[in-house]
Amino acid sequence: MREKMKLKIGIYGLTSCYGCQLRMASVKDILEISNNFEIVCWKMMSSKGEIEQCDIAFVEGSVTTEKDEEEIKMIREKSKIVVAMGSCAIHGGVQGSLLGEDYKKIFKEVYGENSIDYKAKIGEPLKKYIKVDYNLPGCPPEENEVVYYLATFGMGTYPEEKDYPVCAECRRNGYPCLLIEKNEPCLGPIIVAGCNARCPAHNVACIGCRGALQHNVAWFDSLAITFKNRGINKEEIKKRMEIFCKQSEKIEEIIEKVFG
Repeated sequence: MREKMKLKIGIYGLTSCYGCQLRMASVKDILEISNNFEIVCWKMMSSKGEIEQCDIAFVEGSVTTEKDEEEIKMIREKSKIVVAMGSCAIHGGVQGSLLGEDYKKIFKEVYGENSIDYKAKIGEPLKKYIKVDYNLPGCPPEENEVVYYLATFGMGTYPEEKDYPVCAECRRNGYPCLLIEKNEPCLGPIIVAGCNARCPAHNVACIGCRGALQHNVAWFDSLAITFKNRGINKEEIKKRMEIFCKQSEKIEEIIEKVFG
């Protein structure tokens, strides 16, 4: 019997902490799952790490150096589908929150007179340089979402991004509302769900690592009233959202919907 053709997958990392690749490597059933794919490149797991022709490329990290830019363009050229994996790849990540700052000044504050081998800049998301087909959110992505994305590709279909907020998962789990009950500037109502409200579960207000909702959902009016009534102002919420998604295309629109 002719063996079924396996999808070829590449797993790449640009400038990042490699946490998204580590998440993928730590998926409970990754060895069994990997039997259904041919992994042609996985930078974290192999010293070879060459960019090869593949069906699907999962890419974490932001474009922060000229080398990153060359790599992501080559990955795009050699991949049928590109998935931006994690907050750095989708929104530029924490390093992207420095957009607008003077890179040389920031570099000197952190590294002094030291130098690096590559010409660098403030980190930017993949979509600034290439067409991205799908986004796998999180910092890092959740295990069940990694499996979901792999499963849909494996079945010949495609993943759908969630269109409801962290707040929905929080209420479904019956956690106390940190915004209403403790007056914390929780971003759960306007951040993409999928983490099962992990931070609120530990009494920590959501800081938006999964990025702002990209759909026109009807949460904004009531949220604006709640924020304002509790003395949480526009600048405080905006500053909090920009930690992870300053470069999100929708951030200004969403902030205006909440406070406008």
